[in-house]
Amino acid sequence: MAQDLKPVTAPVGIVLFALAMGGFAIGTTEFAAMSLLPYFSEGLGIDAPTAGHVISAYALGVVVGAPAIAVLAAKLPRRALLIGLMAVFAIGNALSALAPSYGWMLAFRFLSGLPHGAYFGVAALVAVSMVPATRRAQAVAGVMTGLTVATIIGVPLASMIGQMIGWRWGFGLVAALAVLTMALIWIFAPQGGVHPGASPWRELGALKRRQVWLTLGTGAIGFGGMFAVYSYLTSTLLAVTKAPEHLIPIVLAVFGIGMTLGNIIGAKAADKALMPSIGGILLWSCIALVLFVFSVGNIWTITIAVFLIGCGGGLGTMLQTRLMDVAGDAQMLAAALNHSAFNTANALGPFLGGLAIAGGYGWASTGLVGSMLALGGLMFWGLSVMSDRNKPLCEGQAS
Repeated sequence: MAQDLKPVTAPVGIVLFALAMGGFAIGTTEFAAMSLLPYFSEGLGIDAPTAGHVISAYALGVVVGAPAIAVLAAKLPRRALLIGLMAVFAIGNALSALAPSYGWMLAFRFLSGLPHGAYFGVAALVAVSMVPATRRAQAVAGVMTGLTVATIIGVPLASMIGQMIGWRWGFGLVAALAVLTMALIWIFAPQGGVHPGASPWRELGALKRRQVWLTLGTGAIGFGGMFAVYSYLTSTLLAVTKAPEHLIPIVLAVFGIGMTLGNIIGAKAADKALMPSIGGILLWSCIALVLFVFSVGNIWTITIAVFLIGCGGGLGTMLQTRLMDVAGDAQMLAAALNHSAFNTANALGPFLGGLAIAGGYGWASTGLVGSMLALGGLMFWGLSVMSDRNKPLCEGQAS
């Protein structure tokens, strides 16, 4: 991949921290919306399955915004683009905190989701441009660590704020984090020029590649399992486990610890054997999600199951790296599309999980729904592996 950034003046670790702060803000709002679901559903006068549509609206914003922004902004300098994306994100979350009704909440969450995928895609490309090729997955993991740490600190904090002073303040916190990210990127991120030959048409070339679509399918289906459970985790803890409210942030933090470990360990494994690592983590998720079904009756067992499910979150970094391998010179669009796939899963998982709950199968049924989705992702991975073995089918792309 060509280097389009000027030499880094700040240490690489500081730049990665600045980029990861954006991931922290995004991760906090994405997952906190799920943990705050019982509170904003009550505040807006809607039931839990309907409130799940608010989560899906954010995810839809990501799915729409990631490819559109990546294509239209192909010629923009990356630092300026990152700051602009965080500005839109800050505005969307500030408006979410002020939403007067369910309809407005849907609109503001959609707006908040628009910059999500493009931010992660561009940030990943900036991170990879600063390290040797043998450390690509670990550089991507550095950016994604912001998201995973958000599930340890940001989400429990937003959940506690929601319990103590109101759910609106949780979204206000995210808006403040986005403004902080803008400042850090302005100060520390390298000032890059535009990649020679960059154009919307070149970025659209990614859509011609079969392996790009197979990788996106792996994420869009396979990641849905985690979201099917996590979206209704707080409700499950309250209704089935009968957990005291003060323990809920702790369980959410345990999920985040699992996700962070999965991200770090998974990145190291991916730099050594990418495709076997993707298959292994999908299989892990299938098993962990089945275990969740049998764990919900006890606070200790459900916490262990939640930790194991969180470890499956390392899939995101692996798929981001895979897309860089198979996208050719359409790097920005492919990198952004990873988060479109991620949030297709974020929409699909809660939707199917909500159908199972509304159908009378109980809160624990989200685990079975999730396991089937992880298995679907594993099937897409298998198709990708077979295409790699038949180079004419994958158009000679690198694996």
